[in-house]
Amino acid sequence: MIFPIIYNWVIIILRACFYEIELSYLEVWLTLDYISDLIYVADIAVKVNTAFLEQGILVRDRSRLKKCYLTSSRVLWDVASLVPTDLLYLKLGLHTPLVRINRFLRSPRLSEALDRMETRTAYPNIFRIAQLMILIFILIHWNACIYFALSNYIGFGDDEWVYPNMSDPEFASLRRQYFYSFWFSTLILTTVGDTPQPCREEEYLFMIADLLIAVLVFASVVGNVGNVITNLRTRDNVFFPNHELVKGYLRSHRVNKELQDRVNSWYQHLHINKKITRENEILQQLPVTLQTAIAVSVHLPTLSKVTIFQNCESSLLEELVLKLTPQVYSPGEYVCRKGDVGHEMYIIKEGKLAVVADDGVTQFAVLCDGNFFGEISILNIKGNKSGNRRTANIRSIGHSDLFSLSKEDLTDTLSEFPAAKRLLEEKGRQILTKMGMLETTEDGEEEVEKTEDKVTRLEDGLEVLQTKLARLVAELESSARKMTRRVARLEMQTQGWEGIVAEGAGSDVENDAERKREGGDGEGEEKEVEPEEEEEEEEEEPDGERGEGDGGEEEGGGKEIKEKQ
Repeated sequence: MIFPIIYNWVIIILRACFYEIELSYLEVWLTLDYISDLIYVADIAVKVNTAFLEQGILVRDRSRLKKCYLTSSRVLWDVASLVPTDLLYLKLGLHTPLVRINRFLRSPRLSEALDRMETRTAYPNIFRIAQLMILIFILIHWNACIYFALSNYIGFGDDEWVYPNMSDPEFASLRRQYFYSFWFSTLILTTVGDTPQPCREEEYLFMIADLLIAVLVFASVVGNVGNVITNLRTRDNVFFPNHELVKGYLRSHRVNKELQDRVNSWYQHLHINKKITRENEILQQLPVTLQTAIAVSVHLPTLSKVTIFQNCESSLLEELVLKLTPQVYSPGEYVCRKGDVGHEMYIIKEGKLAVVADDGVTQFAVLCDGNFFGEISILNIKGNKSGNRRTANIRSIGHSDLFSLSKEDLTDTLSEFPAAKRLLEEKGRQILTKMGMLETTEDGEEEVEKTEDKVTRLEDGLEVLQTKLARLVAELESSARKMTRRVARLEMQTQGWEGIVAEGAGSDVENDAERKREGGDGEGEEKEVEPEEEEEEEEEEPDGERGEGDGGEEEGGGKEIKEKQ
C-alpha cells in the first residue's frame, strides 16, 4: 500500500497545478491511476481474509473474518476511497485530476505499514529519519504546487514574488517550472534564505501560512533528530560503559599515562568490534522465556563445550546460560594467578590466552577459542589438594573475550538439580584424579566412616523414640487413674438414686421423710467422697492448688443440699 498511497499524494496535486505536466504525460498518469485503484481493491480482499486475535487466540474462520471487517468502521473509509469519482471526467474533462481526491482516504493504511516496518527493521533510528524526510518532501512538494498555481492565478512575472514570465525561454521548460517552485518553497519552509517581498494580499496570506508551517516543520525536524541522537547515546550507554566518566575520573586522580592508554585501548576495542559487556541489563527488558531463548541461542554452543557440562540435562544448561557474564581482557592482562582462590570459571569465546610460568615469560600452553579453565575451582570436591586455588597463571596474549560463571551462581542452580550436582562432582573427581590432585582413601576406611555415621544417626533416633514412648505411657496411666475414680464416684451416687426410686410409691409424708433422709445420706456421702477427692488431687498435683479447688466445690454442694432440706 505504500506505493499507491504516496503516488496519489504526490501526483494528483502535481497534475492539478502543473498543467503542462498533465498534458504531456496523460496516458502515463491514467495507467498509474488505475493500477493504484486495483491495488486498493486487492487491499480490501486482503483485509477481509486477515486473521485477528481474540483473547490471545488467532481467529482464521473466514465467515467471522468477513463479518468482523464488514461491521467495522474501516470498511466505510475503504469503500469511500474507491467510489468511482472518475466518472466526473465525462462532465469536467480528462484534465481534472482533483476528482480523484477521495483516494486520500486510504492514508491510514500508510501509517500502519510504516509502523510495522519500524518494528521489524534492524535500524529503527535510520528508518525514522528517512520517514521524516519523506514527509517533509511531500509537504514541500505540495507547497511548491500551490505556489505555482497561485503564481498562475496572479500572473507569471507580474512581480518579483511570483514565478517569472514563461516568455523567457529559461523559465519555460517543465523541469525549470517544478525545480524553481520546489526551491522557492524550500526557502520559505526552512527559513534559511532571503525570499522576495510579497506585494499582494494573496502573497502575504501564503507567506503567513508558510511561515507558521515552517515553525512546526523546524520543531518536528529538530525534535526527531534530537530523539534519534538521544536514542543512540542511550544505546551506547547501555551497550558500553560510559567512557567520558571514566576518563574524567582518571584525570581528576592524575592516573599515569600508561594506565590511561590501557583504559582507552580497552574502550576502543569495545567500540570497534561492537563488544557488549552488559548483556544481562539489556535482556532484562524481555520476558524470562525470551531471555532464556536468546541466551540459549547465543551461549549454549559455547557452554556445551565444557567437559563437566557435557551430557547434562538441557534444563540445567538453560539455567546456566542466563548466568554467563561476558568479560574482555586487554593484551598482557592476567585472568588469574597461581595460588589465588577460584570463585569462577572461564570459557574462551574469542582470543588467545597463554599458560605462563611465574616469571611471566615462559609459556607452557596456549588456549584458543572454545577452551575453558577454572572449572574445578567452582565445585566443592572433598580431597582436592589445591583447596580450590588456582594451579596456573593465565594471561591474555591479545584482546580476549571470555565468559565467566561464578561459583555462587552454579551453586544456586545445582541446588535445584541434585542429580546433576552429583554428576558434576563425579566428573570433577575424575579430572582431579588424572591430574593427581585428589587425596584418595582406602575403601575400608570409607566404609567404616559410613557405618559409624549410620549407627550414630540410629542411636539419636532411638533416644528420641524412647522419650516419646515414656511420655505416652505416663499420660496413659494418669488417664486410667482418673477414669477409675470417676467411675467409683458415679456408682456411689447411683446407689442413692435407686433408694429414692424404690420408695416412690409410698405416702406423701413418707416421701417427705424419705427425702429428708436421702438429703442426709447425700450429705454424708459427699463428706465421705471429699477426702478421697483430696487424695486424688494431691496425687495428681503435688502443689495442692487443684485439690483445694475441688474441695471448695464439694463443700458448696453440701451447703446447697442442707438449704434444700
